[in-house]
Amino acid sequence: MGKFTISLSAAALLLQAGVATAETPAPDMKALMTPAVISKIRQWVDTDIVRISIEAQNKRLTKLDQAQIDQLDTQWKTERESSDKPLIAATLSNPLSIYLARMQGRSLGLYAEIFVMDQNGLNVGQSSITSDFWQGDEAKFQKTFDVSNDAIFLDDPEWDDEANIWRAQANFTLTDDTGAKKIGAVTVEMNLTELQRRASLGM
Repeated sequence: MGKFTISLSAAALLLQAGVATAETPAPDMKALMTPAVISKIRQWVDTDIVRISIEAQNKRLTKLDQAQIDQLDTQWKTERESSDKPLIAATLSNPLSIYLARMQGRSLGLYAEIFVMDQNGLNVGQSSITSDFWQGDEAKFQKTFDVSNDAIFLDDPEWDDEANIWRAQANFTLTDDTGAKKIGAVTVEMNLTELQRRASLGM
């Protein structure tokens, strides 16, 4: 009887713990991503290291055909499961990736992931390893670079079971220093739970 009572008590505690970390209501992404928030992102995205890195890759890779793009994307996915990672290592160690990782760290939890794409939709730099190398078939690229120089696309929030936070991606087109020519796009994955907390405190 005593063991049974203890088991029930333990089950109750586990249930309470599960409730404490249960999915919370989704934040309003569009309300939280104010012009001020987007402006702060642009301050560190619209910089020479970002533009120079994109333009260098655009020049090096030019306009690739789909077969060449698929080959690079397949290589990336294969390397994720391999001990030999030349493409991944070269990308994560380049100056842009180091810069993006630093910006993510400085955000103190606000930015969950950052990656920059070239005119082909291929990654130029990223703050961490992404699942794929080519983003050109996804809304983050198709609803920004493929639309206009000033396009912004805010994705729907998604619940992160492991971190117990809401995430969502803010995406926009990147241009050269004149603003006249599209050169790529950027995705900044936001920790909406943290953004909501800061907004409630007037931060």
